[in-house]
Amino acid sequence: MVSSNSDTSYRGRFAPSPSGPLHAGSLIAALGSYLDARAAGGQWLVRIEDIDPPREVPGADAVILSQLEAHGLHWDGPVRYQSQQHALYQSHLDDLHSAGLLYACDCTRKQIKARAPYYTGFCRSRGLAFEQNALRFFNRNPVTTLNDRFHGAVTVQADWAGEDFVLRRRDGLWAYQLAVVSDDREQGITEIVRGSDLLTPTAWQLTLWQALNQVQQRPVNLPRLAHLPLVLGSDGRKLSKQNHAPAIDNNQAAANLTRAIGFLGMHLPTDLEGAAVELQLDWAQAKWPSHVENFTV
Repeated sequence: MVSSNSDTSYRGRFAPSPSGPLHAGSLIAALGSYLDARAAGGQWLVRIEDIDPPREVPGADAVILSQLEAHGLHWDGPVRYQSQQHALYQSHLDDLHSAGLLYACDCTRKQIKARAPYYTGFCRSRGLAFEQNALRFFNRNPVTTLNDRFHGAVTVQADWAGEDFVLRRRDGLWAYQLAVVSDDREQGITEIVRGSDLLTPTAWQLTLWQALNQVQQRPVNLPRLAHLPLVLGSDGRKLSKQNHAPAIDNNQAAANLTRAIGFLGMHLPTDLEGAAVELQLDWAQAKWPSHVENFTV
């Protein structure tokens, strides 16, 4: 099992994609990571994950930042944009290539699905050119078990965890796995608190993190993990921008925050329900350490 060594200096982050404004589910993810950082006396950073232009909505980043501020979730330092980190991602890609951990793949999704439920490494030995093809990580030592503060010991299906996942897409855009791991390492992130929809892909991210530790000969401690429960719609699906979840209203920030705190299992005193966001956050921050001791998903 992979366990994480946390630095004594807490650095957490909230990393939304600008594919639309925040909704109730993303507010809860932001709130959980914020409370965890502030209760530990740590830093809380914001990163805009804008590496997929076809899915992005112009101006969504500004809307997201205004929503965080309206709900009292003030971050530390400058906002980091993934679209400005191309040199970092290329450097990490080059390191993996030099170590023999990168190869080109021209398989379509249809072809992959026809061969097996998971990608089988079909292109590993084909020697395809890197141009105009996807670039995959040669997954020699996959992480299949990990420890999560809220879920406990988590086992990921071995076939899925062992896939040679994509680091650069066929269209030349960076894949999420490479960008998120590169940024978390570069920013010194010690704690990752986010939604449970990202729990399984965490196995890939830890695998890549450990590979970079080896090839760069610069060990960076793995972050501690905590994956929050998901907000589901009336149809049972996760609230998401893709499912057209409604944006949170800044004019209803106090009510939104009361509901979000309640969803995380904490119940505000009656006189604080709908109170100023600062008062609600102060109360929730003070209660958070004892609350998460027994928090499970």
